[in-house]
Amino acid sequence: MPKATAVWLVENTSLSFAQIADFCKLHELEVKAVADGDAAQGIKGLDPITSGQITREEIERGQDNPNHRLQLAVSKVRLPPVKPRKGPRYTPVSRRQDRPNAILWLVRNHPELKDTQIIRLVGTTKSTIAAIRDRTHWNAANLTPSDPVTLGLCSQIDLDFEVSKAAKANPDAVLRREEEDTLLPAEITTAEDAGAEERELDVESVFAKLKQLKRDDADDEDDDRR
Repeated sequence: MPKATAVWLVENTSLSFAQIADFCKLHELEVKAVADGDAAQGIKGLDPITSGQITREEIERGQDNPNHRLQLAVSKVRLPPVKPRKGPRYTPVSRRQDRPNAILWLVRNHPELKDTQIIRLVGTTKSTIAAIRDRTHWNAANLTPSDPVTLGLCSQIDLDFEVSKAAKANPDAVLRREEEDTLLPAEITTAEDAGAEERELDVESVFAKLKQLKRDDADDEDDDRR
């Protein structure tokens, strides 16, 4: 809450606008507007000393020396290191119905992924992956492939990491997928059919048929007059 902290420092200390702006990561003009009452109206000041952001001694050093840059206080609370996650990812109950669609998307778009990688991404089982891959899933007819990132089942960083890892381990599968997704060359799609020249119409025969039609129409008109 940088503005709330700036409000408290403006009201309770004699620090310069530049020092407060540097500490709160604000522009100096924003701090001046706070002091003039043009900004942060209605925002209650937040004491950075009680919240552990800075010590009183550090504020006093800043008040004594206008060139001193305030430093954040070192946290006395040591958090335990984050252990790497093991096992399948936990999926919220509200998202579990979307897992088959995400698995179908992964199987189609990234066949190089192993079952264990798909399990880590969306939190499923090998039997479910096999059933979706073999189209024997009980709801296979109603499944629609959906990106697991847009469904909120995994992050884009996790998906990119697993895809790049699988690509290094199984480059042949990536090449096959790229070949299947590649469009046909233009020389093939725009090539003329064999024997097209033989099917070209003869200009002289067309004009001859038109002349014959005109003669037939003229004969019919003469018969009507008679």
